[in-house]
Amino acid sequence: MLIFEKSKTGRKCQNLPECDVPVVTLDAKDKREVKLHLPELSEGELSRHYTELAKKSHGVNDGFYPLGSCTMKYNPRVNEVAAGLEGFTDIHPLQPTETVQGCLEVLKTLESYLCEIAGMKRMTFQPAAGAHGEFTGLLLIKAYHKSRGDEKRKKIIVPDSAHGTNPASAAMAGFSVVSVPSGPDGCVDIEKLKEIAGDDVAGLMLTNPNTVGLFDKNILEITKIIHDCGGLCYYDGANLNAVMGTVRPGDMGFDVIHLNLHKTFSTPHGGGGPGSGPVGCKEFLVPFLPSILVEGEDKLVAVKEKDSIGEMKNFYGNFLVVVRALAYVMTLGKEGIPEASKNAVLNANYMMNKLKDLYTMAYDEVCMHEFVMSLADLKKQTGVSAMDIAKGLLDFEIHPPTMYFPLIVDEALMVEPTETESKETMDGAIAVFRKLYETAGEDAESLHNAPMTTPVTRMDEVGAARHPILRYQFED
Repeated sequence: MLIFEKSKTGRKCQNLPECDVPVVTLDAKDKREVKLHLPELSEGELSRHYTELAKKSHGVNDGFYPLGSCTMKYNPRVNEVAAGLEGFTDIHPLQPTETVQGCLEVLKTLESYLCEIAGMKRMTFQPAAGAHGEFTGLLLIKAYHKSRGDEKRKKIIVPDSAHGTNPASAAMAGFSVVSVPSGPDGCVDIEKLKEIAGDDVAGLMLTNPNTVGLFDKNILEITKIIHDCGGLCYYDGANLNAVMGTVRPGDMGFDVIHLNLHKTFSTPHGGGGPGSGPVGCKEFLVPFLPSILVEGEDKLVAVKEKDSIGEMKNFYGNFLVVVRALAYVMTLGKEGIPEASKNAVLNANYMMNKLKDLYTMAYDEVCMHEFVMSLADLKKQTGVSAMDIAKGLLDFEIHPPTMYFPLIVDEALMVEPTETESKETMDGAIAVFRKLYETAGEDAESLHNAPMTTPVTRMDEVGAARHPILRYQFED
């Protein structure tokens, strides 16, 4: 039930004191023509309503959340403590620069750490999310080619296993998208890439490890092919969680990168934000960045080069997200960063090897931070689909993994356990996966109807997508 449906006329939470300032009455032209609908409830009813909603939501603080390619790991509370300090929360973006030097130092410090991790020269924190970072990075590539008078480069190459935002961002930046297929090993088809690479290619967008959870063994050859044809290489940082502190995208040959602070660097993820998708680049692309921080005579100041692509967001981006990420990086330190990524790889391989005797692995080899299962065989044998298994997990209070992605794997389930999960948690999840497999053979119908124990059971997802109810309709 929505809060509007619980409203009773005349109920209230508290009595406001009498107004102690002059009352201003608006002219009729400035007033609403339709009554403002606000729910009327007691404080107790209001508290219970939102507590009930909170109980119905599921996050990493509730249980296992193995959402592939999204790194839904636990966010340490120390991050929140740091972001709640008065010196960070009680500032205003229009304050004089000299009064927020500590905050600018936070930005500069994290920039230096992330550039070291990524193998880049400079970084901007303006992009508000990963896709926003993609768009920013592509504008850098576009500006670079334009500065050289090489504007015939209109194509961006994107693997067929890429995240959907890659081609969308490229199109938004004014490029045409060319898909390069994956080979039988799940990695980029080198021969096909060579056929596509030419003097009209502006760049390649790639994540490594790729979307099927494999580190592309040909990565140095891939970036060389693009560079040899005059293009630039863009690294989608979605999967950096698997390799941070071990290998650097810059050393793989990438020229520009976006990072997801709301994934890899343990800041809140989901619910629409706030996120942060900082973009780093090699030195030759620095002149095209939005404003960057530099050392002035006695303070840090923001400087925008004449060839800059312009500002991507007001001020310095989502600052408190940056504070959280800095707390995380400083807590882990030089030893902890690679340990976290190695544990992510260990956890994924542990789960994969405990399940592959039942479930078909799309690529039965050592994976990185995630692995992809194909339930095509199970569906043929029992009629139980990847969707059915995902829904069945909900009855065991486990959030489903990513479903039907990547598109190159039929009936795909992509599992990412993350480094913050214990062996006991994974063993429990493995037992559930195995039980659901057995249920598929013994009682397929129960999985077709799953979930049965959640507040809302199996929904008409096609109907919801085609005929969405986007707003509440008031009776008056």
